[in-house]
Amino acid sequence: MKRTLFSIVAFCIPVVQMPGTASAFAASQQAADKLSLNQAQASRFAQLALKCISKEYPNKPEHVINNAGDVESPLKLHPAFYGCYDWHSSVHGHWMLVRLLRTFPAMPEAPAIRNALNVSLSPQNIHAEVAYLKQPNRQSFERTYGWAWLLKLAEELLHWEDADAKLWSGNLQPLVEALAARYIAFLPKQTYPIRTGVHPNTAFGLAFGLDYARSAGNKALEAMIVERSLTYFRSDANYPAAWEPGGEDFFSPALMEADLMRRVLKPADFRRWFNRFLPELTSGRLGKLLRPAVVTDRTDPKIVHLDGLNLSRAWCMRSIATTLPRNDPARRILTDSARLHGRDALAHVASGDYAGEHWLASFAVYMLSTEAP
Repeated sequence: MKRTLFSIVAFCIPVVQMPGTASAFAASQQAADKLSLNQAQASRFAQLALKCISKEYPNKPEHVINNAGDVESPLKLHPAFYGCYDWHSSVHGHWMLVRLLRTFPAMPEAPAIRNALNVSLSPQNIHAEVAYLKQPNRQSFERTYGWAWLLKLAEELLHWEDADAKLWSGNLQPLVEALAARYIAFLPKQTYPIRTGVHPNTAFGLAFGLDYARSAGNKALEAMIVERSLTYFRSDANYPAAWEPGGEDFFSPALMEADLMRRVLKPADFRRWFNRFLPELTSGRLGKLLRPAVVTDRTDPKIVHLDGLNLSRAWCMRSIATTLPRNDPARRILTDSARLHGRDALAHVASGDYAGEHWLASFAVYMLSTEAP
């Protein structure tokens, strides 16, 4: 009965039309129905990122001022990643542009994307970013959310057989190496995981870090992340997911942890762990976890986080579902709920307000890039 209910709701939820042409909306709705990325959708997302990666203000810097000389503009402090309101949003905006260009190399925005990436990812800009990290009181800068997205950008470039991509990947390498080293130095000192639904979430930082480590063949980083993941999370059981969501979450601590552990554990071990971790998933008692969060004000920079929550929940549920056996009831429940979350959130990526538009498209593209069950 629960499974049937989710199937009915998933196909009946209304989609709110976004600004733009009828054809653009039709493409958007088709992508939402299938939770797959098409070129029309990709163009609209690319336009959002191209509009913001060189938009310096408004800006919310994570910046410790050591002396009067540190009072500088965002562009001066971070010549590669100064736009999109904050450093991490700029980084995942760049990841999204690379992902879209790699997926749709003939998209109309391709020349503009290549020009923008040539400017941002120049050797001098990346060296300035590394120099910033080396200054005093920078050890916790963007830890680990921004670190994770930078490594995801590096991973996207790493194995792309494209002349520009190889150039950008080489240029980015000093910053990649600096942040990989920070993971290895920091994680042994982090005794307890951070289980928040916002930037410092440990499981998210480890998941993207692990993806990069495996893709790049960085065995030291991979071993460190696997060990820390097991230490932090392997014994978790009966997670209080009914307490979610928090009012400004863009991650589900429960689902983000599970999405990490499906990377770390073998499938059979993960299924046993997952059944202990969320034993009430199939009972219908975790309704708030399986229904999209309600967003009441998309001009509020914290409340609009909940649109991001719906997107990240969808990508976690899709990925977790692919790890479960086809006859596992949780697989269908997660798949239906992911579709429900994805359709709801995709309707609001382009809200017309910068509070969400500077970052939500990146979450949407990552969600649409995950494997469908």
